[in-house]
Amino acid sequence: MSGYAIGLTGGIASGKSALGRHFEALGVALVDADVVAREVVEPGPVLSRIAERFGATILHPDGTLDRRTLRELVFADEELRLALEAITHPAIRERLHARCQAAPGPYAVVAIPLLTEAGGRQAYPWLDRILLVDAPVELQRQRLMERDSIDASLAERMIAAQASRAQRLAIADDVVVNDGDPAHLEARARELDARYRQLAGQP
Repeated sequence: MSGYAIGLTGGIASGKSALGRHFEALGVALVDADVVAREVVEPGPVLSRIAERFGATILHPDGTLDRRTLRELVFADEELRLALEAITHPAIRERLHARCQAAPGPYAVVAIPLLTEAGGRQAYPWLDRILLVDAPVELQRQRLMERDSIDASLAERMIAAQASRAQRLAIADDVVVNDGDPAHLEARARELDARYRQLAGQP
């Protein structure tokens, strides 16, 4: 059982997934907020509240969420987006916390891409440390264009829609600069793993 939690965050295409895989290879439990976010909107109490708020049009005939319809609604209206977040975010945070506490090993890493935007430590007071994967904006743009087959203009807009590097750095306890060298990323994961085990109380 792990009571010690590390929040892993970073901008789009910064290398969060790659760093997370290195921690997993070292035997660390990795809890993924994106996975949990999909789980909480499966048929159940949270989806029922969403349907009450947004209407039955956001449901498929089989009762599952029509993600595309809901996405179109909330992206067109800031008030609706905030209403959706007010329903889903508490459930996501609660499940993430429970998964971290139940994780085997001395500590768990919880990947929260939009940790800064979601309120940082105020929203996640149970995080013991925040680990930021930081990449130069030019590299983020290049990776995004290659990964998603998009042009520079769209890549710029996607980066601009997130918190700034300065805002992310302001909440971070630990920073890994991911400039594209896999060996450096693996070495930093090993260094941090040793440190986190020590901080979590395991020799």
